[in-house]
Amino acid sequence: MLNRRDFGLGLAALGLGGGLPAIAQNVRVMRLANTAAVNDPQQCFVTAGQHPRLNFYKPNGVDPEYVNMSSMTQALQSLRAGHVEFGPAVPGILLPAMTKDPSLDLVSVYKWLPGNANTVVVKPSSPIKSVADLAGKRIGVRSQGDSGVVVLKAMLAELGLKDDKCEYIAIGDGAPAGAAIDADRVDAMVAFDTATARIELVGTPLRYVPLTPKFAQLGSGWLCVPRKLLKEDRKSLVALFQGIAKSTIFSNANLDAAIDLHWAVYPESKPKSRSLDEARKELNFILKDRKNSWMRRPDDPDQRMGASSLAEWKANVDLAAESSRNPRLAEELGDPNRLFTNELIDDINAFDKQAVVSMARSFKL
Repeated sequence: MLNRRDFGLGLAALGLGGGLPAIAQNVRVMRLANTAAVNDPQQCFVTAGQHPRLNFYKPNGVDPEYVNMSSMTQALQSLRAGHVEFGPAVPGILLPAMTKDPSLDLVSVYKWLPGNANTVVVKPSSPIKSVADLAGKRIGVRSQGDSGVVVLKAMLAELGLKDDKCEYIAIGDGAPAGAAIDADRVDAMVAFDTATARIELVGTPLRYVPLTPKFAQLGSGWLCVPRKLLKEDRKSLVALFQGIAKSTIFSNANLDAAIDLHWAVYPESKPKSRSLDEARKELNFILKDRKNSWMRRPDDPDQRMGASSLAEWKANVDLAAESSRNPRLAEELGDPNRLFTNELIDDINAFDKQAVVSMARSFKL
């Protein structure tokens, strides 16, 4: 990651410093638990706005920083310990953890992935046609700490089935995962859309199995913060998530530019063995579905960036109770309103979204 000194030197080298708005003198670095474990352009929905040409964060006194994590469990531990300020909230993992550890006082404040970006894939010739067929099968996941385990538990539970005879096998990403599927070492894989797209990209053909109806209607990504931070530094959180909202809208409207902006801010993430044009084409394929899942569904009654609803969090609790086999989970968690808040959302959305779209469509780096 570029530090502040490197960032300032980069401005001078690019000759961009003179035309920029004044940058806040006191910038709070907001550290994000990055469970993808790598910094790459699929994170442009956050990182594009760090480039000085967009400058969505620093004038408001904040700057995000990715801190790589190996699993959701490590992310939750880091949030509790104060090593990071915000991180992903996967309800099937977060909610049971909160009942077991009262010190894990986290609240979800921003839904960054309102579309359901989870996928179930099999070989094209597989006899598996539905999620119900996965009961008792060998299921590939990226790692043993990956959310794919909880996703399948939740979907099987929705169908009244158990996963007690399923075998979860860590098969990694890309070519190794594709080889495991192709060689029948697993019967299916459950992973985010970007992970399965990377498998297709290396030449492994896949068939996508439909998600279960109830689960498919849920969002798949929230960002949570310690409740203490929400009380103590609301201003920084509004600035942070407004920057993310702007970056998301920009990236959805002009993905090629967002990818280039990410590379400009994080040059170490540029491809080493192929051209930028080839890498950009690959990333467009990887993000072909994800870029739409960043945005609200057209039929969503609440079009505000980041907003959640009580109904979906009640559904999250129900699914988490089923997948964790804890029928008392809702009772142990108490009022579901404490699990999320929309108190920042109006302030986060207090900007001209169409102006960001227009900027993106005409932008050239």
